Amino acid sequence: MPPSPKAIPKRSFDSKSPARFYDTGRWLWRAVFGFTMRVRSSGLEQVGDKGGVIIAVSHVSHLDPIVVSAVLKRRISWVSRAEFYQQWFMSRILYQGGAFRVDRQGQALPAMREGLRRLLRGEAVGIFPEGELMQGNQSVLRGAKIKQGVCLLAARSGRPVIPVVVLGTDKLAQLSPWLPAKRGRLWISVGRPICVERSVSNRQGREEFAKLLILEYVRLYAEMRERFDLPESIVP
Repeated sequence: MPPSPKAIPKRSFDSKSPARFYDTGRWLWRAVFGFTMRVRSSGLEQVGDKGGVIIAVSHVSHLDPIVVSAVLKRRISWVSRAEFYQQWFMSRILYQGGAFRVDRQGQALPAMREGLRRLLRGEAVGIFPEGELMQGNQSVLRGAKIKQGVCLLAARSGRPVIPVVVLGTDKLAQLSPWLPAKRGRLWISVGRPICVERSVSNRQGREEFAKLLILEYVRLYAEMRERFDLPESIVP
């Protein structure tokens, strides 16, 4: 009988195994995207190649982390919802890939501590500030609110938050984007790093920082629509 997800220990990119697994998976996904889709990007240099940073990604599809991991050069320690660890196969993939879990319905403190440890080690931690898939006016790209866990993580770590917008991933549930004719279209844009002082950890400070982050998402989205000539309907 396979071990339960709770029995699987934490693993980060301090270990060689997840680094190899992550790099192999990234290479394979890059090959798949190279044969099937046209990926357009901007601002990738904002991420840098070292130092702890928080990669905060807009969320329209469960494939968003795969696309971001394939496009960005840095390995990303993804914060994954506890629900994804219920199946042994998926929990093993997340474990091998260096991800760590957050229980949105229970205690978030263990995930916060693990995120802080990884940021202080110089890792890039990936998080979805919206907390779940969002569409329509509930999307942060249209100015909707975000969860403030990313704000608290930034305040306590002193590390910058880098907003990332991914578009087109919601269409990947269909067959046509995966055919080897480059019919699929993906767009990814990386915004300016947003820094917060360690002392700003109270509720008002987090709310102000969240507003700054939301404004950057809205700006990035408008910039992408203009640069890539995208319709408003690009966000479901």
